[in-house]
Amino acid sequence: MVTGATGYIGGRLAPRLAAEGHDVRCVVRSPGKMRDVPWAADVEVVEGDVLDEESMRRACQGADVLYYLVHSLSEQGFAAVDRRAAMISAQAAREAGVSRIVYLGGMHPEGLDPNDLSEHLASRAEVGEIFLRSGVPTVVLQAAVILGSGSASFEMLRYLTERLPVMLTPSWVHHRVQPIAIRDVLHYLVRAVTVPAEVNRTFDIGGPDVLTYLQMMEGFAEVAELPKRTMLPVPVLTPRLSSHWVNLVTPVPRSTAVPLIDSLIHEVVAQEHDIDRFVAQPEGGLTGFHRAVELALQRISSGQVETRWSGANAGYAPSDPLPSDPEWAGGTVYTDVRERPSSASVEHVWDVVTGIGGERGWYSFPLGWWARGVMDRLVGGVGLRRGRRDADSLKVGDALDWWRVEECLDERSTDRRDAVGLELAEGERLLRLRAEMKAPGLAWLELRVAPTEDGSTYRQRAIFFPHGLAGHAYWWVIAPFHVLVFGGMERRIVAAAERVERGEDPEPPHGLLARLKDRRARRDAERARPVRVGA
Repeated sequence: MVTGATGYIGGRLAPRLAAEGHDVRCVVRSPGKMRDVPWAADVEVVEGDVLDEESMRRACQGADVLYYLVHSLSEQGFAAVDRRAAMISAQAAREAGVSRIVYLGGMHPEGLDPNDLSEHLASRAEVGEIFLRSGVPTVVLQAAVILGSGSASFEMLRYLTERLPVMLTPSWVHHRVQPIAIRDVLHYLVRAVTVPAEVNRTFDIGGPDVLTYLQMMEGFAEVAELPKRTMLPVPVLTPRLSSHWVNLVTPVPRSTAVPLIDSLIHEVVAQEHDIDRFVAQPEGGLTGFHRAVELALQRISSGQVETRWSGANAGYAPSDPLPSDPEWAGGTVYTDVRERPSSASVEHVWDVVTGIGGERGWYSFPLGWWARGVMDRLVGGVGLRRGRRDADSLKVGDALDWWRVEECLDERSTDRRDAVGLELAEGERLLRLRAEMKAPGLAWLELRVAPTEDGSTYRQRAIFFPHGLAGHAYWWVIAPFHVLVFGGMERRIVAAAERVERGEDPEPPHGLLARLKDRRARRDAERARPVRVGA
């Protein structure tokens, strides 16, 4: 039984457990997020929530092993949420007769008073203790920085190094860290089921290299063949201030950067490697830092990133209204609805629709999108830098810049109903995106394509459900820009599809910002090509 199966670690662990011959049950809050996962047919998917006692009791029935891979990364209150979720899960596992719990926690210095740990590390340690005292034999694997394509830690390291040839370095970059490659983390997780039943303890897991964060940035630059970076020490740059800097420079938002950087206040080096007494190391040994970076960059350049940190959490409550809810449960809703016929086929229009965002942009007013993304980052939102998991395909649950894919129905979808049961017309396709930017209300963007005798019809609907007076004011302030933003999208998406229909290449979005982004994309692709392994 795997909790967190839609997250970064769980989304890689579940298919590997299934490949080992285990019967795997994935417990997810929204089973719809698993619909487009390529390995979903190999596992059992059940609805459940680690904060719901009854659903966890049901999910644990008949399970031998519980993999607990859930934790919060919010700025406030995450410790209390994680504590409650762990206690509910531990009790459900004990009552169901589960024989083993496996939990992936965070490495922290031994003997340090819990009050001296960062809130993030203290919470991870507390969750581990809850499971160790649950009465169910537990293996707690404690890792420091995890190096892998798509991990938040790797993205932070990558973008800081690539984008800052000169960097002001706070004192924490000189603390020692023992990073571990994602492939080695997964190896230990998969093999944890073989640990003898009487073992109930924590194990530190780390790679073969112990480095400072500064050395990690220098090592990344070497592997990526970047010019040598200049580091200027600044003792007054606290972890909290650093998180604001990371928020502006990297795709990792402040809410995630704060706990990651807080964890680097202390040196995180393995105190033991006793796990080797029970689980043999991977064939060929543990992966070194330079090799782990090389493998991650190769995955990114080839578009083979299995999971990303941004896909872990939708960031909204299941009780939030959907844009097709009847009358929005009595609330006020603002919409911007547009429709345009096209001589292009449904297939060509749909290809443009599902390729939107990321480096391709949004086909309208790029400067406006960029400015709104910067504003969102400044107030702690996700901004536009999350990009896409895959350049050409989308699945439910994917992060797409500041949106989340809530529904994606095409001709291959066996169920032609959306999340609230509305049936699509024959041949119609639907992409529904839910906004995760900071705003005084809830927002969606629906893009539909339907066949006609002469080609197709493209329909676009922007939806906003305001919260309070601020929400109403927000909508009317931005309403004048809708002609530029949504009108431009409607025209240029259809025009791009018609160019493809004629055998031409679709033009990228216009404007100086788009050209700069295209230039940066080419530069990043050049840097991320397969590279040599450093010494």
